Amino acid sequence: MASASFSPLRHRSFALALTSSFVSSTGTWMQTVALGVYLTETTHDPVWLGLITVAAWTPAIIGSPLGGVIADRWSRQRWIQANNFMMALSASALATAEITHHLTPELACYLAVVEGFCSAASWAAWQSLLPDLVERDEVLAAVSLSSAQFNLGRIIGPMLAALALAVGSPGLCFALNAASFIFVVVIFSFVRCALRPKPTTTMRLWGETVAGARRAWGVKGCRYPILAIATVGVIASPFIALVPAMAIEVLHAGQTGTALLVGAQGVGAVTGAVTLPALAKRTSRVFVLRASLATLVVAEVLYGLSPNLTCAALALAVLGGAYLGTLTGLNTSVQIHAPVRERARILALYTLSLSLSYPLGTLVQSAFAKTWGVRPVTIVAAGLVAVVLLAVSWARPQFWGEMGSVPAETTKLNLLAD
Repeated sequence: MASASFSPLRHRSFALALTSSFVSSTGTWMQTVALGVYLTETTHDPVWLGLITVAAWTPAIIGSPLGGVIADRWSRQRWIQANNFMMALSASALATAEITHHLTPELACYLAVVEGFCSAASWAAWQSLLPDLVERDEVLAAVSLSSAQFNLGRIIGPMLAALALAVGSPGLCFALNAASFIFVVVIFSFVRCALRPKPTTTMRLWGETVAGARRAWGVKGCRYPILAIATVGVIASPFIALVPAMAIEVLHAGQTGTALLVGAQGVGAVTGAVTLPALAKRTSRVFVLRASLATLVVAEVLYGLSPNLTCAALALAVLGGAYLGTLTGLNTSVQIHAPVRERARILALYTLSLSLSYPLGTLVQSAFAKTWGVRPVTIVAAGLVAVVLLAVSWARPQFWGEMGSVPAETTKLNLLAD
């Protein structure tokens, strides 16, 4: 079973790209934890956790479509390098401001906008590059490994953040994150994939974005995951941003508790990433997706009810695996169904769907958490996910089947593009 999960690593360029992304993910999670601790300890207001999430994710409104169009026309490796260089500058500014005692919550949000824009602009390039670095039947495993490296960074990053916070300050975490972006710039100089035909037409950002959106809407295997990830982003995903509030304000576990909970989610996600592809081969992608969503509901309820840090960490580990399975299943459906010529633009729309829904849900839930508390908000969110699952399964049972099959017209287009 394990060999199916790790088979994409036999491709040198994929292994290099994945390694650089892992280093960057580790730095990103160091910064995320340090920034969450900084905002919680300086403001004692969970609304700032929602605001920083909005600042980091909403730039995708422009960044994702722009990145998708450019990634379909230009070298995706070079586009990834350019955006990582800009993110290195942003993280360096954040580190300098903190170390010189000039950092404020407002400034942190402004810099999050810059980093969020570049991250969204490059994400479609990374996602659309994956199928070109591996064999067609390895796409699910490649997507899972991509999620695994991100979540392995979620384990190691918080541990390193806790160490950096103990011996230094949040600024040290921000500086190390800047260095991780530079590492990506260097490594992607050695990533190779098949050359694509150069576009012969002038770039039309709006027209090409609309064409990609129409193509995505016309293919149910793309449309349904894009709608599903928006729903997950609004209702389920905000638990991630509220982890510092749960650890510090509810469980009274401080910085160490924050790092432990973030790391626990990462452990569960990595475990899911290395086991679920093999399980999907023995059952189906749709089975794993539905099981992941059902497990997510149960685990989020248990997390909201956890009486202490240990129980919360255990519940969050299960929740991390279920959340990973959900996002991987939806992402893979888009990867497989998206026609090659519009792949980056369609994946950009998928990213945009999450990038808009997640901060919106986080802002709303953080406001409710300020009034009612993190626990009730978390439990109610899990209940809403359960209601949506039951409603979809009853009213539109074909929803699941469409994501598990490959439309004949998409298969033909992919074969012609090859």
